[in-house]
Amino acid sequence: MPRTLIITNDFPPRPGGIESFVHELALRRPDDSVVVYCSSPADRDARADPDFDLRQPFPVVRDGARVLLPTPRVAARARAIAGLEGCDTVLYGAAAPLGLVAGTLREHGTVRRQVALTHGHETGWSALPGAREALRRIGDTTDTVTYLGEYTRRRLARALSPGAADRMRRLAPGVDTERFRPGAGGEEIRARHGLGGRPVVVCVSRLVRRKGQDTLLRAWPRVLADVPDAALLVVGDGPDAERLRSAARGMDSVVLTGAVPAEELPAHYDAGDVFAMPCRTRRGGLDVEGLGIVYLEASSTGLPVVAGDSGGAPDAVLADETGYVVDGSLPGPTARALIRLLRDPDRAARMGARGREWVSREWSWDRVSQRLDALLSAP
Repeated sequence: MPRTLIITNDFPPRPGGIESFVHELALRRPDDSVVVYCSSPADRDARADPDFDLRQPFPVVRDGARVLLPTPRVAARARAIAGLEGCDTVLYGAAAPLGLVAGTLREHGTVRRQVALTHGHETGWSALPGAREALRRIGDTTDTVTYLGEYTRRRLARALSPGAADRMRRLAPGVDTERFRPGAGGEEIRARHGLGGRPVVVCVSRLVRRKGQDTLLRAWPRVLADVPDAALLVVGDGPDAERLRSAARGMDSVVLTGAVPAEELPAHYDAGDVFAMPCRTRRGGLDVEGLGIVYLEASSTGLPVVAGDSGGAPDAVLADETGYVVDGSLPGPTARALIRLLRDPDRAARMGARGREWVSREWSWDRVSQRLDALLSAP
């Protein structure tokens, strides 16, 4: 059984999709087979959960830096940790930029295999001179670069050498269908926010412009024109929070919850009748959605989804079966998709049931863990 050093900037208690993905992968490795080397969390994250590291079933080595960069110091410390802990494999929580230390670890240590995860931001690297060359180097010095779905595979493969592109393998997040399920506590969340039996559209995500919460707010008056008793529940926090609160001022049917504890996320999904996150690509293709695990968590909870057409987001939806994919840059398509689902509860229920069946079959953590094990154990 390989013993794996996970090197990452993306790790709880810092919140985020990549952080959750890397943490879940670590938790599902066999006992005594993982060591995590990561950056220090922001002060507010550390204060929110000061005992996080102590609760983990594996050692967590925190660097003093808030961001790990592929410097000689970080490479030397990673090499030392791997030697002290007997790690013969390395998993990079995000290929860019930390995968740039792979060559050094291979030359000066006992590491025999290295796997680099990619998400959405590496597709931006693939389009930029300099960053593109760095990504090519990462592909050539690691054994496998992973991808989330067909969109990210295509974008990344163009930046990699032919050999590295051939070694790419799919590794996307899984969903805990026991946590994210119908009946996970939505009634309590509805009662907390005074939503009662109203039709509810829910969005769970970090509040950043790419995710499209602003598009939801722009679409909302049109939704209310057809479904006057509808409510919009926006769950999460982030850099765009204040701007969204200002945009929602005076809209009594909109609730912005702010950040919620991770253990309450399933209940917040379950409070909705429809899930919507009309994400969009920004900055000329540099800011793009890699996949969108929230769509899969919503489907697992039995909700139909309305997804934006950014990047790999459509890979998390069976179009016209588990939900709709819309142009997230415009409020009109989002409004029409929401109205269609809210006015036809039977259609919405069928899509939600189809989504849960699909996620249970194709997106389980057991499958993801088996794929990672195969990548780390390969000769």
